[in-house]
Order: sequence, then structure tokens, then C-alpha cells
Amino acid sequence: MKNYRVNEIFYSLQGEGLRAGVASVFVRLSGCNLLCDIEAGPKSIGGFKCDTEFVSGRAMTADQIAEEAKRIAPACKWIILTGGEPALQVDTELTEKLHGEGYLIAIETNGSVALPKELNLDWVTVSPKVAEHALEQLEATEVKYVRAYGQGVPVPRIMAVYHLISPAFKGGEIDPEAMAWCVKLCEENPKWRLSIQQHKIWGVR
Repeated sequence: MKNYRVNEIFYSLQGEGLRAGVASVFVRLSGCNLLCDIEAGPKSIGGFKCDTEFVSGRAMTADQIAEEAKRIAPACKWIILTGGEPALQVDTELTEKLHGEGYLIAIETNGSVALPKELNLDWVTVSPKVAEHALEQLEATEVKYVRAYGQGVPVPRIMAVYHLISPAFKGGEIDPEAMAWCVKLCEENPKWRLSIQQHKIWGVR
């Protein structure tokens, strides 16, 4: 049976997007193919610094992941595969196991790795961290862009049901200028919805 490199598994509320407020088990998979930072570079478009530790991890099988999810949240039916970049590891062995245990599966990806359709994911969130021409996952339930003051409305290649704009944070605080700018973008472009990282306001993970 395959081992997956898992950074952590925890139970919390989804903090952003259309599913904000939904209790979910988060399975954070180790590793990422990008290196997001303020300065642009070969693996980052620049503009924000990644605030997630996803390098360390432990080897777990699909059975062990499902058992841990049931242990920490027996009544929860949503699992969110996140990272790092979960598309580097997620396969049908994992998704079939989780679906077989009765879970609905969401994934949060940067879109730089294509997700095979046979994964049968229930919810796909793409938050692009690379230029549009470099995206490989071109279908999503929701696509979400972080916007700082002065940045224009995105022109995505991704075909998505929902289109979200999220204001940039400064540390743990929303940048007021970015918030006002994103409100303006949504008012002027009503296809787009405002999405705030509400978990930072709620004080949860």
C-alpha cells in the first residue's frame, strides 16, 4: 500500500471561499512545487509570502489517513486535501478510500499540476500562484485570486463555477486599502465575489 507524506491532519472550519464556515478535516500533504515570496522569481509570481509550513511530514497510508480523520472528527463528512501542493501526491487510491469511508473530498491547489478526472473530487478550489499560461488545471468549482491595492481584475483561463477575489493581508490583519480595492473590483465586475480569509478573524486554523 502506498505511503503519502502528510504534514498534519486537523479539524477546523473552512475559512474562505463558497464553503466558508463548513466543518472539515484538513489533510495537509507535504511538499510544494512553488516557492511563493514577495519578490518574483522562477517559482513565484511575487506579491505575497507563503505562511504555511509544509516541508516536514510523516508517512501515512490511505487507511491511516482515513482512521485519523475519523478519530479526530467522527461526525464530519468533508475532507480537504491541501498543502503545500496536494496534486503532487493525490491519486485514486487515496480518493477511493476516502469516498469509500463516506467522505466528500475538496482539494485546494495552485493549479500548476493537472488533476486526473478519475479522482472524482467533489470540490476543486484553484488559487493560481503562477502566470495563467503555466496553469495545467483548467477546470474548478471555484477559482480564487489574492489582490492587493491597484491590481486589476483577473482574466482567468480556468473554467470555474464561482470566481473569487480575496484582499491581501498584512501579517494577521486585512490591508484596508486592499479590502476597499477588492470591494470596488467586485462592484464593477459582478461575476466576481469577495472572499476573505475569515479563519484569521475567527481565530481558528
